[in-house]
This record gives sequence, C-alpha cells and structure tokens, in this order.
Amino acid sequence: MLIRRKKGWEIAERDVTPESVYKNRRQFLKGIAAGSIGAAATSLPFGRALAQGSDPTADLYPAMRNPAYVVDRAITDKSKALTYNNFYEFGSHKFISDAAQAMKIRPWTVKIDGMVEKPIEIDFEDLVRKMPLEERVYRFRCVEAWAMTVPWTGFPMKALVDYAKPLSGAKYIEMQTAEQKDTMPGLRQFWYPWPYIEGLTISEATNELAMIATGIYGEPLPKQNGAPLRLITPWKYGFKNVKSIVRFTFTDKRPVSFWEQLNDGEYGFWANVNPKVPHPRWSQAQERLLTTGDEVPTQLYNGYEEYVADLYKGMEDEKLFM
Repeated sequence: MLIRRKKGWEIAERDVTPESVYKNRRQFLKGIAAGSIGAAATSLPFGRALAQGSDPTADLYPAMRNPAYVVDRAITDKSKALTYNNFYEFGSHKFISDAAQAMKIRPWTVKIDGMVEKPIEIDFEDLVRKMPLEERVYRFRCVEAWAMTVPWTGFPMKALVDYAKPLSGAKYIEMQTAEQKDTMPGLRQFWYPWPYIEGLTISEATNELAMIATGIYGEPLPKQNGAPLRLITPWKYGFKNVKSIVRFTFTDKRPVSFWEQLNDGEYGFWANVNPKVPHPRWSQAQERLLTTGDEVPTQLYNGYEEYVADLYKGMEDEKLFM
C-alpha cells in the first residue's frame, strides 16, 4: 500500500477556497468595474472604489490562487497585516499605515537598467498587464521574530527577469524603493543610507518562490504594504522584501543593501531564516504569530528548505543566515 506523506506547506483540500468561489468573485468585480451591476453593487465600499476609478488595475483582482503554495496554519487577519507594517520611509514604528497614504503611486514608472539588452522605462499598469498574475499563500517572517501568513497576488520574478533580457554577465539584481521627499518624512532622518536598496542573485530571483507582489487579500496592494509592487522572498527575513520598487538594475557586482550599509554585523546580504542562528540581540528559535500572539518554532528557510537549499550549496564560508 502506498502511503503519501504531506509536505510541510500542504493543507487539506477541504480547507482551500473552492475554485468556483474565486471565479465568481472575479466575475462580480469585473461587473462592478464595467458598471453593469448597478447601484446595489456600487454601494459596497470596494464597489465604490472601482466605480470612482481609484485603481486602474482593480479589474485584475482577485487572481486565481495557485494551489501549489499553501501553508499549514491559518491566514493572518487582514486587519493585522494591513496595519502592522515596517516602512521606514514613513517612520521607524509599526503603525505607519495612515502616514503611508500620502505616497503618490500614480503615475508610477519602473526602470529596468544595467546589464540588459536594452534599458526599459515602463508604466506600472503596462508592466503588470504583461505579467502572469496569480495568488500565493506564503509564510512571512520578520527578523524581529514576528510572523504572518499572507495571500499575496503577483507574478514570478522570473517573468520579470525574462522580460528584462539580462546579459550573460549579470549575476545580481539591485532593487530600489521610491524616494518621495514630499510624502516620506522618514527621508529626513539623514543617518539612514537612503534610498532603500536590496538585492538578489539571479539564481535567487529566478527561483520559483521569488515573487513580485502587486496585491494582497485579493485586492491591489495598499500603500503601507509596498504599493504598487514589492519583492516577496518567503525564505528570507522580511527586510529583504523591498517595497514600492522603482528600479531593477542588473549587475555583475553584489549590491550592498540598506541594512547591510547601516549595520553589516547584524544584517547581511543573504538574510535566510534559520532558527539556530540568533540575531546578536535576540533568539530566532521561536516566532510570534501576529494574529494570536502564539509562539511557535521557527523553521529553516522559513519552511521552504526543499525549494531553496540547493541555491546555497558550496557557500559554507558565507554568512547565509544573518
């Protein structure tokens, strides 16, 4: 008799939202956007937002959920995930969601440059409509030891790499957050090495888990969560997941990231999750779930070892977990 063992990220099929529900909801939202459902629909807050044209990409959500990426714990309450945020451009505390509403996200130009066949400048709306959107449920682990489980909408970062057509000598991708001095009060804190920079190797960026998120909880990404597009690498600590990206630069030199510039003794380039490697000021063996406050054991690579461990073979001399 064949006995099948579930992988750590799998849940029972009965717990997955039925495909028909997602399809019907998407059709309903398209109807609202087209003005075909009438006053009853536009009386809903989300319906009003679409009717007012507040987000020209709203018709893309919700995207179909990819069942290959699920986890064995409950999705974090939306209210928590949308109000407990790190975004140092708006403040060094967790409750920046109100302040972040000042950020201007239309128009939003994305630059792709460096070692590519041809540098590109493209409007966000044009870029996102060229990409294969889907929803994935991922664990999210902050270096501060709190954790969430989030349904992100976006596209594989590999699709962006393919679109950019990097030259053969490109080994890394450097990403930069927007700098809006008129909307981001944190930029006045001159002791930080602005702009916020992060980087990945090409092999990390083209790993199947690496994702560029444009939405969350079936809706376009809110400003405090990194609108209109941000990086998601679920096997790494959250500070690697650069927000509100305006530039992707392909290069043969390893980028020096924001936190690495600030304190390379505590925050390294790789930042992979490992319960056995403590932060200099606290243990990483446990993590606190944001919804319940429960503490649970941290998993190596945040539970994604089978996807990413091969990326780091032969790199024993690198500080992979800080």
